[in-house]
Amino acid sequence: MNNKCDEFFSVGKSVLLGVTGGVAAYKAVELTRLLTQAEYIVQTVMTESARQFIGPISFQSLTGQPVFTELWGGDAANPMPHIHLSRQVGLILIAPASANFIAKLAYGLADDLLSTLCLARDCPLMVAPAMNRQMWENPATQRNIARLQNDGVIVVGPESGVQACGETGMGRMLEAEALFAAVQEALSEGLFQGKHILVTAGPTYEAIDAVRGIINTSSGKMGYAIAQAALDAGARVTLVTGPTCLKPPAVTRLIHVQSAQEMLNMVTATIAETSIDVFISVAAVADYRVASVSQQKIKKSDQKLTLELIQNPDILSHVSSQPDPPFCVGFAAETDNLEQNAITKRRQKKIPVLVANWVQEAMGSNETALTVFDNEGAHAFEKAPKQILAKRLIEHIALQYRQQRNNI
Repeated sequence: MNNKCDEFFSVGKSVLLGVTGGVAAYKAVELTRLLTQAEYIVQTVMTESARQFIGPISFQSLTGQPVFTELWGGDAANPMPHIHLSRQVGLILIAPASANFIAKLAYGLADDLLSTLCLARDCPLMVAPAMNRQMWENPATQRNIARLQNDGVIVVGPESGVQACGETGMGRMLEAEALFAAVQEALSEGLFQGKHILVTAGPTYEAIDAVRGIINTSSGKMGYAIAQAALDAGARVTLVTGPTCLKPPAVTRLIHVQSAQEMLNMVTATIAETSIDVFISVAAVADYRVASVSQQKIKKSDQKLTLELIQNPDILSHVSSQPDPPFCVGFAAETDNLEQNAITKRRQKKIPVLVANWVQEAMGSNETALTVFDNEGAHAFEKAPKQILAKRLIEHIALQYRQQRNNI
């Protein structure tokens, strides 16, 4: 792997989590779990006030990294942590960010490790405010927030709700899942900037007669999540979708199809008309269709009904076999011998990346586990919501795409 890709992977997947004093510090622990589960490297820095609410061991046990708390706690390997720590991460997130710490940031104060490294940083800074509603609404806090935003600091939240003090109003820190999504968006932004990605999603419907057809249980959730993740990564996205009940993301172009042949036609036309950089074939395309479709409803009778099935075109193989194909990513849902079948399919279809999962876990569910096969071997993605897996897949695809392009 070249140095450029190494840097992309390490910095783009690294977060410095700053924890300040507040009851919402417990949410930072859950956020840390989500980040580490998604294979982010998390370095934690805590203020003295934060340690009154939660102990450093909670973060250290989840991240496997030492927790920094002292400005003067450097050693021979890291004599200036306020400089060194921010140079190895793609983002600094302060969660919770107290009113006091927000004031420090707004005025450039640096009297502890966390405030000093924020002042000395060379990466983006994100803050998640958490405080009593009166403190949030105070004109001083609002001036400080406005100043941070003018300085380019990303402010996420707060939200309204019941607070620890028993009052209700603005000031609650966002939940861990929302913060995790904000981190992903901040770090993935621009990975596919200026690129055009074509995604297929959902099932296909193969008509038998005027009212009946062959369809599978694919919900389209993974394909739609990948289309959204590609958008978040800065790409233009064309989504070719079979019949689903989902609300599609705000893609550049949305194309609805029914059958496998219609999907092939639209994919082929899109690639011919538009410069497609990456093709991600997520759709669960029917392998067979009825040889002769009845234009009328077939009447029920006492006689057996025999349907002749013929093979549908293999859309992914068709695209990957073109003289100058886009970077192709395939999906395979398996009921047995997942690894062996996935490796065989990837070789037969001559594609750089193939994503495999179990049918019993994937079809129609909101969560699944995945295994990604590429030139470097197999990469297991633990079970997680499909939106989270989609973000991780786009990051992985971006890395593989850049490696291939650098080797051409």
